Amino acid sequence: MRGKTILLVEDNPSDIELTKRALDKGHIRGPLVVTSDGQEALDYLYGGGAYAGRDASACPALTLLDLKLPKVSGLDVLRRIRSEAVTRRMPVVILTSSGEERDIAAGYDRGANSYIRKPVEFEQFARSVTQLGLYWLALNEAPPDVR
Repeated sequence: MRGKTILLVEDNPSDIELTKRALDKGHIRGPLVVTSDGQEALDYLYGGGAYAGRDASACPALTLLDLKLPKVSGLDVLRRIRSEAVTRRMPVVILTSSGEERDIAAGYDRGANSYIRKPVEFEQFARSVTQLGLYWLALNEAPPDVR
């Protein structure tokens, strides 16, 4: 699977590296954009800050969003994504270590397409990321305005 951009919003360097390794192991090799806090993710999506001039209409094919982020929380990032026409239909999967019921409910209430709790063991994590990639990038029929 090539050519479809994945946005990874994650502040933990170890989890970033694990996700990169898992994507590679699953042969999911589209462009990967990594942002390390909620504000940077919003800047990327809407062409602000360090991403000024980026075509904000070019949405990622998939966004993997952690909840516990600096500057702007993952739930607030998700709220903004769902409130803007250009990103409203963009697939967003919450990928987090939190299994708290209130976080799961809040994620779905704000429009998450899926909520995945990060497995602790790498092999299980790699399988989960591969399955996510296969589903969202190969099997799922994306809405017409999401590239």
